[in-house]
Amino acid sequence: MNGLPDFPWDRLASYKERALAHPGGIVDLSIGTPVDPVPEVAREALTGAADSPGYPLTYGTERLRRAAAGWLARRHGVTVAPEAVLPTIGTKELVAWLPTLLGAGPGDRVVHPALAYPTYDVGARLAGATPYAADGLLGLGPERVPLVWVNSPSNPTGRVLPPEHLRKVVDWAREHGAVVASDECYIELGWEENPVSVLHPEVSGGSHEGLLAVHSMSKRSNLAGYRAGFVTGDPALVARLLEVRKHAGMIVPAPVQAAMAAVLDDDAHAAVQRERYAARRALLRPALEKAGWRIDHSTAGLYLWASDGRPCWDQARALADLGILVAPGDFYGPGGGSHIRLAMTASDERINAAVLRLQ
Repeated sequence: MNGLPDFPWDRLASYKERALAHPGGIVDLSIGTPVDPVPEVAREALTGAADSPGYPLTYGTERLRRAAAGWLARRHGVTVAPEAVLPTIGTKELVAWLPTLLGAGPGDRVVHPALAYPTYDVGARLAGATPYAADGLLGLGPERVPLVWVNSPSNPTGRVLPPEHLRKVVDWAREHGAVVASDECYIELGWEENPVSVLHPEVSGGSHEGLLAVHSMSKRSNLAGYRAGFVTGDPALVARLLEVRKHAGMIVPAPVQAAMAAVLDDDAHAAVQRERYAARRALLRPALEKAGWRIDHSTAGLYLWASDGRPCWDQARALADLGILVAPGDFYGPGGGSHIRLAMTASDERINAAVLRLQ
């Protein structure tokens, strides 16, 4: 197994201390953890299923799988059979273990975006494979590539990949026998651009062969604390993942499955949460721009990808002195060395505090 990198957030500890020392308290825009209430529909479903003494199904309840399929059809123009839906314990664990579950190993390359969520890299290393950070596939050569990750909208940049770009990735992967896994946990947060699923007919050509889409309830429904997500796509790949996960005991608790089904069937709470993020974004973005930061990409998703031209850690230190904690861009790859990432997951009061301090 390749050596794992240091956990990036540990490097931010001293900056958090600086931000905490601000007289007005910290404004934490770093890690992107939800702070708004869990929807009532989720809490009711969770408590209603609390008396669950038996082992839950790794495959998930039929109601949950139908709710996921219905949400994809209703909101994203994607048709999947409920049998091709598999619940996951959040999505970070799936991202970390997918290369292993698909049989990647020494001598294999796992491709992920050049600026990317660090767990794509970690997952390759856990499997003993080699992570390969690239936004293009032409330089890969003839070696086996079992898995290509795409992420749109991107974490950290908020960049949206157009359908024609995704289609080129899908075509290349099918020619080379690779699986494309699309991390779509921010897909409902399109602002200036609307993201498209890799499973959409415009991208997939009407077939889900070799394709997986990963979806999280953490951002849409504030269920980060529930660890609630699912993967869907190629039925044969989903069946393969299910078989291994049954052996490994990777099971979503039954009350969480009930809560997931409830929120997937309900679009009203998601619309309310989306408006919260839109309002915070509308305040924070112009405040950063007036204070000298340029916002790049950031046309969708939960973050602002910003730069004032200095090294990312210098920017992080300057903001920590204002009590604002952000994520340095090099957490996501060397290409992020002059950027910072700011999450819109602080409360309205804390966002307003940040705006005042930036003035």
